[in-house]
Amino acid sequence: MSLVIAENLTKVYGMGEIEVEALKSVSFRIEPASFISFIGPSGSGKTTLLNLIGCLDKPTSGILKVADVNTSDLTRKKAAAFRGNNLGFIFQDFNLIPVLTVYENVEYPLLIVQNIPAEERKNRVISLLKTVGMIDQKNKYPNQISGGQKQRVAVARALVTNPRLVLADEPTANLDSKTAFMVIDIMRQMKEEFGVTFIFSTHDPKIVSEVEAVYTLQDGMLVGKSQEEGGRHA
Repeated sequence: MSLVIAENLTKVYGMGEIEVEALKSVSFRIEPASFISFIGPSGSGKTTLLNLIGCLDKPTSGILKVADVNTSDLTRKKAAAFRGNNLGFIFQDFNLIPVLTVYENVEYPLLIVQNIPAEERKNRVISLLKTVGMIDQKNKYPNQISGGQKQRVAVARALVTNPRLVLADEPTANLDSKTAFMVIDIMRQMKEEFGVTFIFSTHDPKIVSEVEAVYTLQDGMLVGKSQEEGGRHA
């Protein structure tokens, strides 16, 4: 069963008397354990689409199902619970909480959205920090680590709730090439080991060269899909 199903997905934003059609009858399916990217110029609809898939917004018309749930049917409270139980997010500016340590940043989603015993929380956080190579930095604060290290922490935080789907908005935009490929490799490892689906929104050719399929958006329309080889930097 497809993890994400979009059928004639349309999103219109009202700006006074002016309406902006950010997405226009977009249709696609994404299978579990996929590693795919949406690309396109600024204003093409990438961020709007990620916001819809992430249940941060609702479509104006059309159907969007994520993990077999029709997202239009979710109230704000149910959407928040759905995100906490099924989705992870990674951002280009990391979005770490500056007053929390690396360990506390990764633990934070577990404290907010799930009733998980302290010992299990600890085990999850430690395991992921080891996986992303940040266990030795667990007591440092975000302003004490590099951009690449911050993004590794962000990856661990996105995965700590055992999500089925991770949405990554320009996750390598602030990283050098070597660090970017390192972070992409960590994400691919999580996909292969745990079956997590990763959906990227990006301009970055480094990501495009590594994913399995690329969907191209232009002026709110899906204008193409291509299969990629993946792993070409190795």
